[in-house]
Amino acid sequence: MNPDISRAIALPLSSKLGVRDKQRPKAQPNPMLETFYSTRCKNPEEGELISLAKQCDLPVRKVERWFRHRRNTDRPSLSKKFCEACWRFTFYITSFFTGLAVLYDKPWLWDHRECWTGYPQQPLQPSLFWYYLLELSFYWSLVFTLPFDVKRKDFKEQIVHHAATIFLISFSYCANYIRIGTLVMVIHDASDCFLEPTKIFNYMKWKKTCDSLFMIFSAVFLISRLVIFPYTVLYNTYYYSMEIFQPFFGYYFVNALLIILQLLHVFWSCLIIHMVYKFILQGTMEKDMRSDTEESDKDEEREKIREKEKNGITYFSNVTSNNYIQRNGSEPLNNRTHLTNGHVKER
Repeated sequence: MNPDISRAIALPLSSKLGVRDKQRPKAQPNPMLETFYSTRCKNPEEGELISLAKQCDLPVRKVERWFRHRRNTDRPSLSKKFCEACWRFTFYITSFFTGLAVLYDKPWLWDHRECWTGYPQQPLQPSLFWYYLLELSFYWSLVFTLPFDVKRKDFKEQIVHHAATIFLISFSYCANYIRIGTLVMVIHDASDCFLEPTKIFNYMKWKKTCDSLFMIFSAVFLISRLVIFPYTVLYNTYYYSMEIFQPFFGYYFVNALLIILQLLHVFWSCLIIHMVYKFILQGTMEKDMRSDTEESDKDEEREKIREKEKNGITYFSNVTSNNYIQRNGSEPLNNRTHLTNGHVKER
């Protein structure tokens, strides 16, 4: 499904389902700050804030607030996240069931050694060709829409994943590793079918449904990526293939790409396990660790309160210390002056 078509359908759907965008205060027009934000840094250090405040003749707090509002403006809205999750869910559910329909009667789905029977003289069936084309076009679309999609903290890992997947699909097609490629694609789509509806219900604030789907997604992801994928794919390509032919360039290249994917699986599994651990302790799903948290002026207010409390404790400590000294018949230390010979002169 095209993202534009998805927004045409998903955007009205989001409003009917109660997905509301938070009203964000806009940053006031300021050419100097905007230039710094666009060319230098989006989150300046304290020294840079002081320098910019002097150049703009503004208080430092006001400059800091401007950058906070400006960063929030660049963050995707809830409705945009909802639309993205909807069209990805549509693709994943379509591709997964397409993969099952294409592979359910294929011998290599049930006996993995069949992936190498007759290799490399294995005919390409039309259903496998269209399944490959569907998956490859989707991952190319993800690459082309990266500048416009919702950016998360694992943005670099996503780029590596998309690149490795495109190379793997393309090279497996050229080297006639079609049977292994189909197994890789259907295994990956299995868990993604549960990830996107989890996001959708989270945006709708249906917490119980979201939590239930998250636990199902976690179980499917960990089993499919850490158990089924290593045995069905990695062990298959690394050991079974050598029973049929001697290793060549394609053998090493495909295995290298599969190992990169497995390392990414381990990385994301650690994040999921951490979220499951928090879920068990707190009884509710933690916010997606990959997502950026929207900043608010309340964060600044809390920081000011903490500073005041800290200063208040310091002041209270000084006062009680001086009172204790006075009760014991001595002058407060700040009322005395030390001479060079070590004696104390009373003020």
